Amino acid sequence: MPKNNHLKDSPLLIEGAWEVCNQVGGIYTVIKSKILNVLSSFGDDNYCLIGPYVNSNVSAIFEPISDEGNDLVSRTVRSLRARGYEVNYGRWLVSGRPRVVLFNPHMEAWKLTDIKKSNWESHNIPSFDGNDLFDQTIMLASQITDFFQELHEQNQHQQKVIAHMHEWMAGIPIPEIRRRNLDIKCVFTTHATLLGRYLAMNDPSFYDNLEKGVYEWEKEATHFNILPQVAIERAAAHGAHTFSTVSRLTAVECKYLLGRDIDAIVPNGININRFEALHESQNLHQIYKEKIHEFVMGHFFQSYSFDLDNTLYFFTSGRYEFKNKGFDLTLEALARLNHKLRVNNINKTVVTFFITKKEYNSINPIELESRAVLGEIRKICDAMERSVGERLFYMASKGDTYSTPSIEDLIPESLRLQLRRTVQSWKTDRLPFITTHNLQDDSKDDILNFARSSGLLNFEGDRVKLVYHPDFVSSMNPLFGIDYDDFVRGCHLGVFPSYYEPWGYTPMECVARGIPAVTSDLAGFGDFVINDLKRTRVDGIEVIHRKHSDYSHSAEELANFMYDFVTTERRDRISQRSAVEQSSIHFDWDALYDYYIKAYQITLER
Repeated sequence: MPKNNHLKDSPLLIEGAWEVCNQVGGIYTVIKSKILNVLSSFGDDNYCLIGPYVNSNVSAIFEPISDEGNDLVSRTVRSLRARGYEVNYGRWLVSGRPRVVLFNPHMEAWKLTDIKKSNWESHNIPSFDGNDLFDQTIMLASQITDFFQELHEQNQHQQKVIAHMHEWMAGIPIPEIRRRNLDIKCVFTTHATLLGRYLAMNDPSFYDNLEKGVYEWEKEATHFNILPQVAIERAAAHGAHTFSTVSRLTAVECKYLLGRDIDAIVPNGININRFEALHESQNLHQIYKEKIHEFVMGHFFQSYSFDLDNTLYFFTSGRYEFKNKGFDLTLEALARLNHKLRVNNINKTVVTFFITKKEYNSINPIELESRAVLGEIRKICDAMERSVGERLFYMASKGDTYSTPSIEDLIPESLRLQLRRTVQSWKTDRLPFITTHNLQDDSKDDILNFARSSGLLNFEGDRVKLVYHPDFVSSMNPLFGIDYDDFVRGCHLGVFPSYYEPWGYTPMECVARGIPAVTSDLAGFGDFVINDLKRTRVDGIEVIHRKHSDYSHSAEELANFMYDFVTTERRDRISQRSAVEQSSIHFDWDALYDYYIKAYQITLER
């Protein structure tokens, strides 16, 4: 059960984000996963989420409820409806079933021009013309602001109210709440500055230049055509009673790019489902590793085979940002690892999966055909297995237990011929593909171009193989047939040496599933491990140095760590997985929600 950390005076917490009931990014995971802890601290009557009614599947995750209650939120909803507002009031059908208020942004389309004018005149926030997503966010903000105005009128200073808004897409109500002098305390959390993300992708000296203060925010935001969003970020940051972010790294961005120091750090947590018996975790690893084995046989064994008992599965995943997510460093380290394994004659194979999202036309039809033929081989082998069992049973029942039957006695010739023909027709001389899909423009793809230039092309003699899967892994995927969480459990190591990563859920998700992971000291998660947990309290997390290290040294550090991991004995890796799962307690919301409570305490005291 979540820890019960009640605040004094039982304030009402309204938490708003574009991702409420709308799965479009990592903030959705942050908000959804901590709901049980919020409810434990505030109670159902003093917590409500607010967001957009835009998800096409919203009816499946939203259950309407009556507004007849006498609590502050119900009274506010009832009053707005009486004034003609279309307010969707109900419960979000996730763990905890919290109350939510959802507005359809397009209901404000008739006054979009006036909203843009007001934002400019009141808060110096410019606008785009014809940017639908931006227009939706400011129309939603208009309705949310009216909600807070009505909530203020209904409250009449009887209960303390905290409005906690996440990211620029929900940030506009904050400066407007302050301008109207509403009796509502505001918290603004930026999970990553928008300008920081763009600068990191385009400036190889981003961190040095950031701390030197060389960036003129308005000039840079105009250059990247994100001035309206950055203006909202700054207005929300300066308008909030408490300004927070997820890591010390992002706090530096906030200081130099948004012009305000952070008041509170609120690290991201995760729900940890720990096992009573450690062997349960190991059993799941074995089950899902077998599923990955099936994919690998279909992908590689058509061309050549290798020993799966001596094969390790690495993976990296995340948004396709070649440099920011550390894909470039991972590939460089893998190329060096391949060389180290070959020259030292290490009889191990490393298959590394790149799981990301990139535009493609279709799954490679040859890949699908190979999987289909492998399925036929499986069916033939299953028939052979049944035949062997039946004929052995028949021979034993006759008393023929002392003679050694031949293969001809046990398996019909028809099945043996069918297997031979199927396998021969399946085999090919081509190299295994790197990508599983037909990309829309593979000639300009950074992952593929690095593989081509470095020679990591899945040659038979290579110890390191690449599989680039430009789509999410799910149970509906015909190549893997398992969900992403299960895929993670089947792997041996997650590799995420990010260059720009305000937090980094992916290595934390590995740890939660007992899988060792690599992060970097330029990821908020890695910084948290080093500075908050002092690194010694966490097993199975390697933090690669990138902050004060050049690219080549970081790549060599990562390659050496991978080499040591590959050459570790199997029993030691099993022990490490057990230790990793035990370490995951440090990243549970039960441990990390206290940071939110402290931020709210700061807010109420101001």
